[in-house]
Amino acid sequence: MDVMKERLRRLDSVLTEMYGPKPLRPHGDPLGELVHIILTQNTSDANSDRTYAALRAAYPSWDQAALAPPGDIADVIRMGGLSDIKAVRIGDALRRIEADFGSISLASLDTMEKTDAFDYLTSLPGVGPKTAACVLLFALGRPVFPVDTHVHRVSNRLGLVATRSPAATQAALMPAVPDEIVYQLHMNMVTHGRKACKAGRPACSRCLLQSECDWACERAQAVADSETQYAPPNSAGDNG
Repeated sequence: MDVMKERLRRLDSVLTEMYGPKPLRPHGDPLGELVHIILTQNTSDANSDRTYAALRAAYPSWDQAALAPPGDIADVIRMGGLSDIKAVRIGDALRRIEADFGSISLASLDTMEKTDAFDYLTSLPGVGPKTAACVLLFALGRPVFPVDTHVHRVSNRLGLVATRSPAATQAALMPAVPDEIVYQLHMNMVTHGRKACKAGRPACSRCLLQSECDWACERAQAVADSETQYAPPNSAGDNG
């Protein structure tokens, strides 16, 4: 684990050189973060922002949203896609939180052990490990490492993990990432996945992580092997 932690610190340093430092500034609203992330599923960030604003305008308090019929919530958030599914998940989560804590608030998460808070969030309807980690990290500043599709792809290409799903990658990396770099590493890996280490055409030539990247090394070796295999025969003796 110490070897992994040192490698993660080294990767964080290089990614920070590429994309700049990312100071953590938790906003303190875990419930708002939870609902917002539910709304981000299968839509763009800009669209989910508009959808969240529409939801809060229609229901200024979470108590009102918890009492609203799912169909009414779905009509409000229709622009974000999957509105019927999201409306049910939001309503169910709000009512479950009220039943568990006596009010519709997730402030109690800040006093729980990190693993207990994570386990509670993932017990809520429609809340997976990435959502739980984002709520704890972005809202409360708790060092829990989220993994989305970009982080999953970058982590596998770098050889940090050999996993088939973001959830499996997150389970492997959460105990390994040093607390002090959790936010910065997450944010810069997401940026790296979007800008350089893309799924289809990764920009390996301008990536400072090439020497750290198993995938890039294997790719370069495959190219070299291909060039050797198809090189023209040596014609040195043709003029004799």
